[in-house]
Amino acid sequence: MRLCTLTLAFLLTGTGSPAAQSPATPSKPSSAPSPAASFDDVARRAAEAREAHRTQEAISLYRRAVEVRPSWDEGWWDLGTLLYEKDRYAEAVPAFRTFMELKPQVGAGWALLGLCELETARYEPARDHLRRGLSLGLGTNDELLRVARRAFSLAAIKTGLFELAIEPLMVLSVTAPRTPSLADAIGLALLRMAVLPSEVGEARRDLVRRVGEAGFLQFAQSTEDPLPAFRAVTEAYPDEPWVHYLYAVVLRRSDGDLALAELRRELTVQPDNVYAHLQIAFELLSRADPAGARPHAERAVALAPGLFATHHTLGRVFVEAGEVEAGLRELEDAARLAPESAPTQFALAQAYARLGREADSSAARARFAALQKTQQERQWTSPGGGITEPSLP
Repeated sequence: MRLCTLTLAFLLTGTGSPAAQSPATPSKPSSAPSPAASFDDVARRAAEAREAHRTQEAISLYRRAVEVRPSWDEGWWDLGTLLYEKDRYAEAVPAFRTFMELKPQVGAGWALLGLCELETARYEPARDHLRRGLSLGLGTNDELLRVARRAFSLAAIKTGLFELAIEPLMVLSVTAPRTPSLADAIGLALLRMAVLPSEVGEARRDLVRRVGEAGFLQFAQSTEDPLPAFRAVTEAYPDEPWVHYLYAVVLRRSDGDLALAELRRELTVQPDNVYAHLQIAFELLSRADPAGARPHAERAVALAPGLFATHHTLGRVFVEAGEVEAGLRELEDAARLAPESAPTQFALAQAYARLGREADSSAARARFAALQKTQQERQWTSPGGGITEPSLP
């Protein structure tokens, strides 16, 4: 994940070179150099060594400079980036940590700290720090942005938070070249395999790559239809978890009957696939069949009681079946788990109205309108068409 040389001045407005920031050397002679003069001299020599590509000399001098002046943020930054560029990731971690203590609002610092942590198998902090860096913004450095997005997706996959990996992979599918490494990351996320691409066994590499290639077509909204690619995967690997589910999700927009059949096939391979149960319940609700949807919605709640979509779906089933009080309880549970869910607020408004609770219905509608205005339900809907999790009805 090597990057071009990054300078802190590029990222921080008003931050100049070490020499520009350092106090001038006193004009009056003295018997011993002052600490400021010693620091200025070491900082100047460190910058000269860095610019002359004498990297090891520069690293040694930057270490001396920050030892003299631990508050020198640019010195910690230059030390960290030099170590990063030499693939000395474990040594770069403390340098970037100290820099982030001094400059916590610099997104690029969090990103580089996360990149070093990923390289040293510290996956959870890598995920969290990369996420923070991306949320703060990485300026105009497109290379760093691309590398950070890919690294964040890999850290999220490795730690089992597959949904977090989807958005950066979607963005990369639109903005970055179509590469085998990108396809592998997409394949791992869609198959929910908590490993890095380098850890995929020989027997599963083709499966991961083919799912990733199909997912890329879906994420990139390519003119090439992803359905044949997903269908080919189900034919080649009919007994693998998730392949029938993925095919069904893409199918559902064009062929609900075939999608339903594929979801049922998924349950023969993976009976406890909560998302397959939810998709079946959604499809049957769309056909005004709450009785058929009910066992799948109830099973989904039993499998994932902490997932708001399960309570939302069961609530919808109850309301559609005329059991409005029971439905309201489930919908209120869903709202407590995910107060940012606009579809749940809309369903709540309908349930309250059916019970004659007009004030509560109006309040839920207001929350729904506010959520619709301020966010895009990014957890559940996306340019990829809800390929990993069901879009709420």
